[in-house]
Amino acid sequence: MRNSRLKTHGLSAASAALAGWALLFPSIVTAQTRGPAENAAKQDRFHITARASEIDPRVKAYPEINFLIEDAKGKPADQQQAMFNPNVNSRGQLVIWLMGHNSQLFEKLGDYGLHAIRVHYANKWFSICCQQNPVPPTCRGNMRLEAATGEDYTDEVDLAKPDGMSERAFQFVRWLAEKNSPGNWEQFLNDDRTDLNWDKVIVAGSSHGSTTASRFAKHQRVARVVALCGPRDQHQNWQALPSATPPNRYFAFSHVLDGGWVDDHYCRSWEMLGLNAFGPIVNVDEQSPPYGHTRRLITDFDVNGDAKRAHSSVQPGRSAAKDPQTGEYKHEAVWRYLFTHPVDQVGTPVDRDPDCTHDQKQ
Repeated sequence: MRNSRLKTHGLSAASAALAGWALLFPSIVTAQTRGPAENAAKQDRFHITARASEIDPRVKAYPEINFLIEDAKGKPADQQQAMFNPNVNSRGQLVIWLMGHNSQLFEKLGDYGLHAIRVHYANKWFSICCQQNPVPPTCRGNMRLEAATGEDYTDEVDLAKPDGMSERAFQFVRWLAEKNSPGNWEQFLNDDRTDLNWDKVIVAGSSHGSTTASRFAKHQRVARVVALCGPRDQHQNWQALPSATPPNRYFAFSHVLDGGWVDDHYCRSWEMLGLNAFGPIVNVDEQSPPYGHTRRLITDFDVNGDAKRAHSSVQPGRSAAKDPQTGEYKHEAVWRYLFTHPVDQVGTPVDRDPDCTHDQKQ
C-alpha cells in the first residue's frame, strides 16, 4: 500500500479541482498547496508526484545499470514530479529537469511562469558503462542519447523506447492532460498528441544531467538548454556535432572552483558548442543582467575552497550563495536570465580562449 498525501489550505477553485483529482488517484498523486498562514503568494502553487510505472505500464527496470522501478526495500524508485504556478502569467514553455528533484528550483521556475517536470530516466550508468581506457570518443555521447531517447545508439545497454527520457516525459505530460489536471498541460503536446511539442520545451540539468540535456539538444530541436555545472564529457566529441537546436539557445553557468571548470572540461564544451559566438565569459558577481547577452556565465563567490560545494552551488540549495542579512539567494537574477532571457538577443562574438585545453588526455 503506497502512501499518499494531500495538503489543502485556503483552497481556490483551482486548488479544489486538484484536490478532487488527487483523491481519484491516491496511489499516484501527491499534491500540495500552501495557504495564507504559510505564504499567501504561494497559495496556489502545485507540486504533483506520480510514478512512471503507473503512468505507463510498459515501463521496466534495468538492474544492470541501476535503473530501477523499486529499490531493494520495495520503495518506489520511479517517482516523477510536475509543478506550475497559476498565479503567474504562463510563458507557455515546459522545463524538463534531468537531475534529482530540486523543489526550490521548481518553485522559482513557477515564479518565472514556466511549467516544470522531472522524469525518471537512466542516469546512473556513468560508473558502469563506457569504462574502457581510453574511452572511445563517441561512447558516452551515444550512451546519453540512448538514455534520452530509448532508441538504439550504443551496444553498452539495450533500452526500450518507453524507458527513454523523452518518451517518459511525453507520457507524463499526456497523462497530466488526460486527467484534466490544472495547468493546461495539453499545450505542450503536438497537434495529434503523439509527442511533445519540443519547440516549447526547455531541457535543463546540473552536472551529469546538464551533459545529457546538451547531448539530447544536439539530436532534438528544443526551445532552450540550461546547463548548470556542465556539460562535461571531456573525452567525447559529440559537442562538435551539428546541432538540431540552434547554438544561441544553449545557456551555461559554473563556479570557478568546480573541478569541471578548473580542468577546462566546461570551457571546452562551451567552445565546442559554439557559445563563444554569443559573447565572452561573464562573472555574474561583477556584472548585472543581461550580462552582455552572453551564454557563458561564471561565479567566484567564496565557498571556502570547497570544490564539492562549488559544483552544486550554481542551483538553488544549501550550497548556493545567500545574502547573510536577508537569506535571499544572490544568484536569483542569474537563474531567471538562464531560463527566460530572449534567445534572439546575443552578445558580441569572441575568439576561442587559447588557454582552454581542448585535447584532454586520458
